Amino acid sequence: MKAVSVALLLLLALLVSVHKTEKSFENHKEKNVSKQEALNESQLLTMQDTFSSQAEDLARRKKNEERGHQLYKMSNKILKHSKSKKEKEEAYQLLTEAADMGHLKAMEKLAAALLFGYHGPQNITAAVTLYETLAEKGSHKGQTALGFMFSYGIGMEYNQAKALVYYTFGSLGGNLISQMILGYRYWVGINVPRNCEAALTNYRKVAYFIADKLEKNEEMPVEKVRLMEKSENLSSNNDFLDWDVHQYYKFLAERGDTQIQKAFYYFLKAAKAGNTHGMAFLGKLYRSVCELGSWSEKFLTAYFAYQDGNIDSSLIQYALLAEMGYEVAQSNSAFILESEQVKILSNDQMYPLALLLWNRAAAQGNAFARVKTGDYHFYGYGTKRDYVTAAIHYSLAVDHHIAQAMFNLAYMYEHGLGIPEDIHLAKRWYDLAAQTSSDASIPVFLARMKLEVKLLFSEMQLFKQFTSSWKMSKLDTVLRPHWDLFALVVIVILLVLLIRNR
Repeated sequence: MKAVSVALLLLLALLVSVHKTEKSFENHKEKNVSKQEALNESQLLTMQDTFSSQAEDLARRKKNEERGHQLYKMSNKILKHSKSKKEKEEAYQLLTEAADMGHLKAMEKLAAALLFGYHGPQNITAAVTLYETLAEKGSHKGQTALGFMFSYGIGMEYNQAKALVYYTFGSLGGNLISQMILGYRYWVGINVPRNCEAALTNYRKVAYFIADKLEKNEEMPVEKVRLMEKSENLSSNNDFLDWDVHQYYKFLAERGDTQIQKAFYYFLKAAKAGNTHGMAFLGKLYRSVCELGSWSEKFLTAYFAYQDGNIDSSLIQYALLAEMGYEVAQSNSAFILESEQVKILSNDQMYPLALLLWNRAAAQGNAFARVKTGDYHFYGYGTKRDYVTAAIHYSLAVDHHIAQAMFNLAYMYEHGLGIPEDIHLAKRWYDLAAQTSSDASIPVFLARMKLEVKLLFSEMQLFKQFTSSWKMSKLDTVLRPHWDLFALVVIVILLVLLIRNR
């Protein structure tokens, strides 16, 4: 019986233990469920908070966008009708507020104002910061502006490779200015291989857009003033506006001018057949249309800025037009750079950039720019002194009947600089310079006098070397061929004496 009682007690203890274990497990399970429910509830609350925060952010951004757009519209409205400086300052204050709110167009317009100095002081550093932000956001205007600044080293390093990359992105984004720049670069071969087809592709995109605007009279091209030729008057009777040229060709086309139609037909046919010459000529036709775009208004604002003494603002505007291939803008930019009044570039940048621009203008047929390019190589401005290259440029300018180039070439022949010394050719070029321009008469006269005196002394030195072996009876024979030289020297000496004794 004892054994049975013990067994029963053990069984009872086991049952109690199992019961306790089951109860403990159930309690633990209930606790876990409770924790999971609490965790789920916490996650749900967190998600609700997150969604709520995102919704608030979205609402705030939308409100800012709407506010920014309103400020942008108000700014444009004031600028469109403003006449006073105070109103323009108010407009740009609104534009700044809109840009701070992230309004893309406001940022683009404000950056342009800071870069070009519209209605206020330039701030290149702030413009660079804005344009970098815009480029990151995918703005083709920001990409184009950065390409421009890299191309000239304005506000950042001079880097043509980076400039090309930004121009390419800008062009792909549909920026017409980038397309113009790439068209010009491929046409001339600036940091890219010359490619008439690529030039034509870029110019065609712009030309179609401009042609549509011109047809609707929405674009009004302006006069391109040369700074070295104009100092006061904006217009003269001898100048033609681009608009006049456009109207003339439009008139010929409307009346059915067969020569123009035939030219366009054959150039187009040749281009489609892959003929490079056909592409080149067709590209020139498209390029003429492209240069009638609204950006040509910068010729006026740049000129007025120059007249007002805002040299840096004028340079930036001309430089952008120069980058697009406008020859007048290239000449004007170079002219401003060599005036040494620019503050936004370092001194060691001035002359190399000026030489680059004179050279590009010369390549487009500007004879004055060709002479300037020769001068830079002759004196070593912005490059190493190179008489041979200078002589080449002067020789090319001579083909355009430029008296200065003839005079310079005569001087180089006289002294044997970069070309063999040849007194007879020197005389010939001096005389041609005087015949070409009356302004060259006095410099040529003085140069000829110096040349004749040089020859005279040279021959007298030769005469002294051999005088011991000559007979005095032969003196008359020696002097007779050069009697005019001796007479000229005597006359000059007498004139000098008379002037001194007056």
